[in-house]
Amino acid sequence: MGSVTGSVHLAGCEWLQYDYGSALMARDQPGSFTMWRYRELLPVPDGPVRYPVPIGGTPLLPAPALRQTLGTPHLWIKDETRNPTASNKDRATALVIEDGLRRGVDTITTASTGNAAVATSFGAAAAGMRAVIFVSTDCQPEKLALMTQAGAWVFQVREGYAAAVDLSRAAARTFGWLDRNTGANPFTIEAKKTVAFEVWEQLGRWLPDVMFVPVGDGTTLVALYKGFAELVSCGLAARQPRLIGVQAERCQPLVWAWLGAPARQAELDPGATVADGIAVERPAIGDAVLDAVRRGGGGMVAVTDGALLSAVAMLAGRAGVGAEPAGAAALAGLESAVERGLADRSETVVLLVTGREVKASGAPTYPGRVTVVERFDEVERALAGDC
Repeated sequence: MGSVTGSVHLAGCEWLQYDYGSALMARDQPGSFTMWRYRELLPVPDGPVRYPVPIGGTPLLPAPALRQTLGTPHLWIKDETRNPTASNKDRATALVIEDGLRRGVDTITTASTGNAAVATSFGAAAAGMRAVIFVSTDCQPEKLALMTQAGAWVFQVREGYAAAVDLSRAAARTFGWLDRNTGANPFTIEAKKTVAFEVWEQLGRWLPDVMFVPVGDGTTLVALYKGFAELVSCGLAARQPRLIGVQAERCQPLVWAWLGAPARQAELDPGATVADGIAVERPAIGDAVLDAVRRGGGGMVAVTDGALLSAVAMLAGRAGVGAEPAGAAALAGLESAVERGLADRSETVVLLVTGREVKASGAPTYPGRVTVVERFDEVERALAGDC
């Protein structure tokens, strides 16, 4: 790996620094294009990668029909649905588990609105680890089924996602588990920044003018900012692209914070939008998102559920890309950003499609692996014979 020289903070968000230089980025054509191609800029010690499933190397699609429909001749789609569990969450899961395998940790935990939990469950199964997952009680049944089919223990928390995060982190501290929680483990940012490196390589070692990013907890956007900043630090790019964060209109805490105004309660309801993947009332690293957007000259926009569903249909019908509503948020935000002068149709634009719907086949949810809890002592009792 590259030489890790310390850590810095972006509005309170810790991230690792390296001894930057152009030699850290491979110049050869990749034989096997995965995120481990960038291990010189990842906290991965020397030796073979132990995580057993290929991650990353997702395509950057020109989508000519979508370009014509939107009048955006230089539009690209970064399709993260090609990862093993159909979302960008696989990247963070892979790096956290790689670290755990090297340290001999046998259990990983995370809280999630859905996709990170599925990625963690399947990633742990592939690596021979146990996964203990915390979700809200309104988590989609299809995603619960996927988690339990992969052998995860799932705790549903009545008080919602924020409370689920608190319980997951408490369990990690108490039992010494891997903490994969978004924003809490700096490796989640390290892994997701590899999307920025891939976009740069796929555009011929060039950067776009602007990139649109769905925002829930905010790790994906902050990771992209870090990845692009590291390309500049390595002397491989002259400037960073603007980042436009997109949230659902019915759960948009960071859009209102960006505008400097308090959000109304109706705009902070995670259960009121179809975009459950980005419906986060208390973003884990929200301040870092706003800092990254400001530093890069970008912005934040909110989109209606109607726009999200239209974006899902347009991605399928004009680009052949399947996406869930949260995953399609980048496309939904494009029109709003153009109208507000945050982007221009003539620019080189990259839309990050973060995930698609994945449904379980075969057996339904295994009820013995799902427990509704409110307090940490209930978690301890439920796992008493399995810790």
